Amino acid sequence: MALNTLFDNTQTAFKLKSDSELERAYFLFKMISKEPLVKIGTMATKVALNLNLPVEGLIRSTVFDHFCGGVNEKDCMSVVDNLHRAKVSSVLDYSVEGKQEKSQFDATMQKVVELTEFAKNKDAMPFSVFKPTGFGRFEIWRKRSAKESLTTLEKGEWQSIQDRYQRVCDTAQRCDISLLIDGEESWMQDAADTLCQTMMAKYNTEKAIVFNTLQCYRWDRLGYLKEQHAKAVAGNYKLGFKVVRGAYMEKENNRAQEKGYPTPICESKQATDTNFNAVMEYILDNLEDISLFIGTHNEHSSYKALEILKSKKLQKNDTRVWFGQLYGMSDHISYNLAAGGYNVAKYIPFGPVKDVMPYLIRRAEENTSVAGQTSRELTLLKKEKTRRNS
Repeated sequence: MALNTLFDNTQTAFKLKSDSELERAYFLFKMISKEPLVKIGTMATKVALNLNLPVEGLIRSTVFDHFCGGVNEKDCMSVVDNLHRAKVSSVLDYSVEGKQEKSQFDATMQKVVELTEFAKNKDAMPFSVFKPTGFGRFEIWRKRSAKESLTTLEKGEWQSIQDRYQRVCDTAQRCDISLLIDGEESWMQDAADTLCQTMMAKYNTEKAIVFNTLQCYRWDRLGYLKEQHAKAVAGNYKLGFKVVRGAYMEKENNRAQEKGYPTPICESKQATDTNFNAVMEYILDNLEDISLFIGTHNEHSSYKALEILKSKKLQKNDTRVWFGQLYGMSDHISYNLAAGGYNVAKYIPFGPVKDVMPYLIRRAEENTSVAGQTSRELTLLKKEKTRRNS
């Protein structure tokens, strides 16, 4: 099959979905395509959960089961095993957000440690993942990024954050599991970048264990990548980067406008796409030093990556190059790439229904705002429904 038609195969894309699951997916994306419905549904869900109304069963059987693997890691194993049979790996993502207490940060760290150890003997789970704000308060990250002085208590919090990073990186290295550290808002990312670089210098001496995230809707990321590359070469360690477009555009632009500084976001979707492809290409040009996790639902960028791999005569399953998509989205990319022999992983969020709702709401809002994403999903689902009924 030609590279530029690889993602058109709906039989491969949806082979893990039963007819009823296919219908549910079509229904969900149909709902998500209507912005007023998303807003009303989001509001109603928040109210219902806050009032402890018995809606968890309804949420679980619809949006939760489509986008999440389960309420705990054992609950996720049937999903992980199913994906593995289709040659797709899993990244179990404990998607509990918005916590503020030390005990909660410690619990999240412990969960990441447990998941990493759990993954050690599972070929289906080559990665662990966490968000920096899962390990410490946003305000501490912000103050460190802005180079503001910390109080004595805050210095203790910052030390605890570093200790948590150290613990999970130690575990990842011992278990030989790659650790993906997610990106956050730009005004706290500098501190996260600096800490991640420290961890890379320590743990990536042989290969990339620790991966940072480059959000390419930020126009400065290619320059940052080149700086990091020079430091890694000088320091004799490897880099690992997950490359994504980005998740906080509206928030970033609004804050820049409110506070009167130039927005860190590219001026247009086209500029973001150009930046993403340039970052991806730079890494593929420097695979001896940098490993790459391409986190994208964009077909054009995925095809571009395939073309570069082919032109460089690299193996399809080169261990330094991975493709990743979110569970419940872009199956036409994930499963067709896996069937073609490429390294593919699905991000599988999990956690208690109520705690994972902020993540699910963000997913619904992002799908509504990304032009073409939802309509593409609907077109493919409809095509597969027609194929099965013919």
